Amino acid sequence: MMELRGRVALITGASKGLGLEIARLYARKGARLILTARGGDLLASAARELDGLTDVLALGGDVADADHAERLVREGLARFGTIDVLVNNASALGPSPLPELKDYPTDTLADVFAVNVVAPLRLTQLVLPGMVAAGAGVILNVTSDAGVVAYPTWGGYGATKAALEHLSKVLAAELEGTNVRVYVVDPGDMNTEMHRQAEPGVDLSHLPGPELSGPAFAHLAEAETAPFGRFEAQMMATAVPA
Repeated sequence: MMELRGRVALITGASKGLGLEIARLYARKGARLILTARGGDLLASAARELDGLTDVLALGGDVADADHAERLVREGLARFGTIDVLVNNASALGPSPLPELKDYPTDTLADVFAVNVVAPLRLTQLVLPGMVAAGAGVILNVTSDAGVVAYPTWGGYGATKAALEHLSKVLAAELEGTNVRVYVVDPGDMNTEMHRQAEPGVDLSHLPGPELSGPAFAHLAEAETAPFGRFEAQMMATAVPA
């Protein structure tokens, strides 16, 4: 069991959408935050909002940039001394609208893998020594049902999430006995900017916002004890208080 109060969480893609919602929930629970996103202005706005609730370190940049990832962890540890929770939320969608695989530009697909698979692993590698030494830690990797269901045009993005899920399972097996927990969390369909970019012109107003999925990320960090699991955030919503 890990109470978020007093803990330190590194959240990627934290300037808007699901990442910002998770940051808000963690801040209300007393966690100290290291936030990053590519949108500098939006990230600064998020930091100002949350600074009244908790201690926030916000560093803009691309998680696929190795130097930025190293800076995040280095400055986060210098500021707080520990990183207890890593939320790998930042994701790249790829071309908009989404193309079929027969037309998918492979150089772009490599960029999507860099953000959605390589970057989460790199950050995990950077925070793991501290978590293992402390005897506790939580890694939450944001996935998608596109990683397990064959949706036409979602093949590129879905392939990255399938890779992230398998990576997470192997990582959990390798971390057995360390008390570092690894979870993959599918937030479900949401009315977010990324989803609108994926399907431009499609009415998504019937879908919930990220506030429905966010509480699962706090519950899993605080109350789940299994060393690994795949969770559907919206299915947990009725049982998880905000």
